[in-house]
Amino acid sequence: MSGMNKKRSRKRILVVDDHAAARESVSDVLRSGGYEVQASSSASQALAMVRQEMFHVIITDLQMPGMDGLEFIRQLHHRRIQSQVIMVTAHATIASAVEAMRFGAFDYLEKPFNATRLEELVKQAIQRGQLLVPEENHPENLAHIAENLGLVGKSRAMQELRCRIRQVAPTDETVLICGESGTGKELVTRAVHQLSQRAAGPLVSLNCPALSPQLTESELFGHRRGAFTGADDDRVGRFELAEGGTILLDEITEIDHTLQAKLLRVLQEHTFERVGCNKSRNANARVVASTNRDMATEIAAGRFRQDLYYRLAVIPLELPPLRQREGDVQLLADYFLQRAASRLGRGECELEPAARDLFAAYHWPGNVRELENIVTRACVLNTGAPITADELRPWLEQPEFGNPAIDQHTGFPVGTKLEELERQMILATLEHYGGHRARTAEALGIGVRTLSGKLRAYGFAPHTKEFSEEGNRQLLPLTSADSAGKNHKQSA
Repeated sequence: MSGMNKKRSRKRILVVDDHAAARESVSDVLRSGGYEVQASSSASQALAMVRQEMFHVIITDLQMPGMDGLEFIRQLHHRRIQSQVIMVTAHATIASAVEAMRFGAFDYLEKPFNATRLEELVKQAIQRGQLLVPEENHPENLAHIAENLGLVGKSRAMQELRCRIRQVAPTDETVLICGESGTGKELVTRAVHQLSQRAAGPLVSLNCPALSPQLTESELFGHRRGAFTGADDDRVGRFELAEGGTILLDEITEIDHTLQAKLLRVLQEHTFERVGCNKSRNANARVVASTNRDMATEIAAGRFRQDLYYRLAVIPLELPPLRQREGDVQLLADYFLQRAASRLGRGECELEPAARDLFAAYHWPGNVRELENIVTRACVLNTGAPITADELRPWLEQPEFGNPAIDQHTGFPVGTKLEELERQMILATLEHYGGHRARTAEALGIGVRTLSGKLRAYGFAPHTKEFSEEGNRQLLPLTSADSAGKNHKQSA
């Protein structure tokens, strides 16, 4: 843990200058001062870098070809980048200094300058940044997010999910979180809220399947006394309770079709009425919705309004199932072991190597929630010895480890999910035709675009050099987050 804290304490600096000598000179000074420094030769390249990672301080030259320093600062301001910005120039003017400060620059440094002045200014900028955005609340602080929100994992899918959360959170747009049960949709909602500009406001949730349509409407919008049988007093709804904050509509697909139309109006007009009242009220809450269902299927079956889907899915977030998060099972197991030890007030339990192998081979139908429950149960019942695979095996679903019955017609184990049957059939057909997508799609009776979308969903994508429609080419793996997101968009 101390190593993590030491790494976290290093401040990250981005130096932007089109002159290589000046860029390297500033970078060398800061590296010798103990900072982690990256450099960019243009503002446009730097913008791409700040979209991917966080920097405590950005040092930029004023005069650069293409996008100059002032426009760069404007772009950082519009994108709500929270880094402190120092402008460096040999052409300082009052006008440019004022303009830079107006868009959030911390200070203005005129060339030539010495190393001491540069280091002092960077130190002051970091101190100011910590006052405005405390280190433990910084969007890039993944260790903090993991420890406090449970978004643990080093897999590519989780890295991309955290990056997407960091991009989404500062906006006020509606978010639709899709994922299997147990993947952490509520945790992601909490992260989006805590990293948003509404973090000081309330986070209010409604479990949509738990109530009847009439009660759901009352819970969402409130009601006036006498509006229906049992309405003995005025009631404030969840949208009013979430004023200035965020409202989570959990399992949104379970909302009654009539109520979906009323929710659509709230998203379009940002107003609503309490049940039994004609007075319109403003809805000032960011809406986050979640579902474990396939939205394309729900829309095609007429159970969910397509126009409401498009209003909700302004920013879709697809959560990867645990079986697609390579290597994260062990990290999560250790994380839950630590949490259990803390709650139980005892030393941390250990997993035998065979128990870890069992976890790695298991398919985790209940995802992270199932893993947490099993680890917690093992810790509660532990008598001090390392946890063995034999202790864990009875708590895991058995088809993966036993000898399930095989259907004589299909050759697949009885109970194999339809999605897995489709996946294996598509990949087998693709292999039969040597990777030729057009022939594969024709044999399966689907379009080439549909086939490509499904391949991406399975973690494969065509590579420009190694895959084409015309010949035998190789499929290269994609990350699960990318593939799930693209498949969701394709199916929707």
